[in-house]
Amino acid sequence: MKNFLSLLLLFISITAISQTFTRQDSLRGSITPERAWWDLNHYNLNVDVDLDTKTIRGNNTISYTVLSESNSMQIDLQPPMKIEKILQDGKELSYTSEGNAHFIQLQNQQKGDKNKLSIYFSGKPPTARNAPWDGGFTWSRDSNGKHFIATSNQGVGASIWWPNKDHYYDEPENGIDFSITIPNGLIAVANGRLVLEETKEDKTTWTWKVVNPINNYAVNINIGDYVHFGEKYEGENGTLDMDYYVLRENESKAKIQFKQATKMMEAFEHWFGPYPFYEDSFKLVEVPYLGMEHQSSVTYGNKYKNGYLGNDLSGTGWGLKFDFIIIHEAGHEWFANNITHIDVADMWIHEGFTAYSENLYLNYHYGKKASSEYVIGTRRTIQNDQPIIGTYNVNQEGSGDMYYKGANILHTLRQLIEDDEKWREILRVLNKDFYHQTISSKQLEDYISEKSGIDLTEFWNQYLRTIEIPKVEYKISENKLTFRYVNIVEKFDMPVIAIINGKEEWIFPTSEWKTKEFSEAFKSVEIKKDFYVDSKLITE
Repeated sequence: MKNFLSLLLLFISITAISQTFTRQDSLRGSITPERAWWDLNHYNLNVDVDLDTKTIRGNNTISYTVLSESNSMQIDLQPPMKIEKILQDGKELSYTSEGNAHFIQLQNQQKGDKNKLSIYFSGKPPTARNAPWDGGFTWSRDSNGKHFIATSNQGVGASIWWPNKDHYYDEPENGIDFSITIPNGLIAVANGRLVLEETKEDKTTWTWKVVNPINNYAVNINIGDYVHFGEKYEGENGTLDMDYYVLRENESKAKIQFKQATKMMEAFEHWFGPYPFYEDSFKLVEVPYLGMEHQSSVTYGNKYKNGYLGNDLSGTGWGLKFDFIIIHEAGHEWFANNITHIDVADMWIHEGFTAYSENLYLNYHYGKKASSEYVIGTRRTIQNDQPIIGTYNVNQEGSGDMYYKGANILHTLRQLIEDDEKWREILRVLNKDFYHQTISSKQLEDYISEKSGIDLTEFWNQYLRTIEIPKVEYKISENKLTFRYVNIVEKFDMPVIAIINGKEEWIFPTSEWKTKEFSEAFKSVEIKKDFYVDSKLITE
């Protein structure tokens, strides 16, 4: 377990490596003028996958609305993938390239127009070396020697294999139509609903349709010797189709393990509100890597074990009560896919809330004590190496602490609100009011401050923008408790609960020493562990 935890910490700390930012970082990470003038409406993506040569060929028709007049459009596609040609209204367009960014020369782009262009592309996409933490295709085979293939590309970007507007701020509001052509005998699974299966000679085209907005990195290809089974879930917005695609050899195990999917849906609809994509259904799809949160096509590779590959991230035992990938990755349907960050610097919106969803799942099915013990247990993974929020406009994430430091920030916030029904309502209206939207951390921070009725300015700045954990220093003298905060930003004054002689008492530390008198002498004093603070008894 010690070796496993060290490996996990290495994975989630990858993003913490310092960088020198380049022109390419800015082109990828900022809303450039060549992106800002047009609004993305829809993708129609067609991909032919050659399983033996590990190459792909296809085209993507982009529908967009002109917001302001311009004649240069930025589209992203990373080498070694190549653009073959670009057509608009039957005419081939010229373009210039700067690394991963391609600037298409257009004509007659008038404000209010709704236009289309088609980009034809081909190449041998990169092979993911360590999916899902780096991007590309995973080319594998199942135990029967049949092709078993999947894509994952969150960090490096969807443009690693297909041409698109590769920035989080703009999602196609009318979704994507996605056709995947492969040799007969296998099944190709993507996002949304299967609308057409068409066989011609030795190839079959599988066409999937997403009607809701979708972030680019969620668009995925999964190919295998799949069997399909499913069920109907009666949820808050009616009947939800829940479908499962697993390798033929794992069908019996999947039918047992995937019973957790409806338990997940029940818990998360309780805490977060209705599943955000009823129209597009919900799927779990087996893949040859650990798994990821692809919208309406959540990928699964946790080897049909509870915990994280059979391990408990919290060290409390509670982490073995659920399959980590089913619960965590499906939690992203609310935080990442429904509510998406505008800039990857605010990725904690995705990972902090979704890591927090793990203990809310426990809360729903096993009670508040289980929830509390689990999230407190996950603190052992926190490094406090860099702030959770990264650098804006250069495609840089913050620290890997965004997962469980993020979860513990939210758990602490629940204590401050001191009303679980109010906290639940905040989480639900958050998903309602920002339904299918991209937002910034600042928007979210201000929103929760307003809904909670608490000025959380210093709270957010302390936990999201510094690596310092507030420390309560305290002294005991007969029946007097003297206390203060250290390691805090200016004006940080979060109250905490002190457990004194077994009873809970609110105290209100600041940077200055304060004294509070109690009716009896102290037998024991500790700061309640549900607050993410350090504490130290000062003896003189």
